[in-house]
Amino acid sequence: MRAKITVVGAGNVGATLAQRLAERDYADVVLVDIVEGLPQGKALDMLQAGPIVGYDSLVTGTNGYDETAGSDIVVVTSGVARKPGMSRDDLVMTNARVIASVVREVASRSPETILLMVTNPLDAMAQLAGAVSGFPRERVIGMAGVLDTARFRTFIARELDASVEDVHAYVLGGHGDTMVPLTRYSTVAGVPIADLIPRERLDAIVQRARDGGAEIVGLLKTGSAYYAPSAAAAQMVDAILLDRRQVLPCSVRLEGEYGIRGLFTGVPCQLGAGGLVEVLEVKLSEEESAALHRSAEAVRDLVDVIDSRRDEVGAGIPSLGTGALIGSRP
Repeated sequence: MRAKITVVGAGNVGATLAQRLAERDYADVVLVDIVEGLPQGKALDMLQAGPIVGYDSLVTGTNGYDETAGSDIVVVTSGVARKPGMSRDDLVMTNARVIASVVREVASRSPETILLMVTNPLDAMAQLAGAVSGFPRERVIGMAGVLDTARFRTFIARELDASVEDVHAYVLGGHGDTMVPLTRYSTVAGVPIADLIPRERLDAIVQRARDGGAEIVGLLKTGSAYYAPSAAAAQMVDAILLDRRQVLPCSVRLEGEYGIRGLFTGVPCQLGAGGLVEVLEVKLSEEESAALHRSAEAVRDLVDVIDSRRDEVGAGIPSLGTGALIGSRP
């Protein structure tokens, strides 16, 4: 029996992700959107690509949630896209209302599903999804670090005219502006990047990776990134559905790891069947630990905003929890 994956949101990220998953040919895909005809039309188009590309995945488009029942994984991409000049913080209350509604719908029909959150501001939306669904932390995971790491690796590879496959790097912390690249652990063919790239150039690359989403928004004018975000989400689906037990940087609710409790924060995670298998703790310097805690503080600020205005998000929304920083773990 084929696995079933639901993608909520048929915009650029969601539709591109649905196509990537259909082409993998390991699951049927349900594409959900509130715009009448949009998910149905895109799903039919993808279905008709099957004979050409060579996949038998059933792709279904719908404006409701009944078709999503029994999903193994639900990827949530719906929400308002960031516009030029808009920070991720500006999105928080608008997208909180969307996410709360979506999570209620999918969780009631697929109570054993794994939620992969893509909507920005990512870490705060994952925190909200965890509170609304009531799922254990293993089954609510945010897509953040995979994308940020890909951007970081891309810029390193271009700087050195090297293959991206030879570049290994990780980032911690919140998605985007407050991410914490671990340059000490970043290598090209096993050689530390600090030995290959001058400090000032490396600092510039780090900053460009932090601003990666905003740079694309500024260029597109009327939209935001979707090729790389959809590829990042698909990699996470692969790791879970195929039980690869792959280590990827993801946003999960920490329970004391890295000196943080009760907050979704980007850290290295092993993903496999069932979702989160394990949070991996790497040894951080005092500077890196402080930067990670600053990033967690930024997430907590957003969570506190949503928590204090829960009545605007929807009736009966449980407390998101403010989280706690409980000291560094160098």
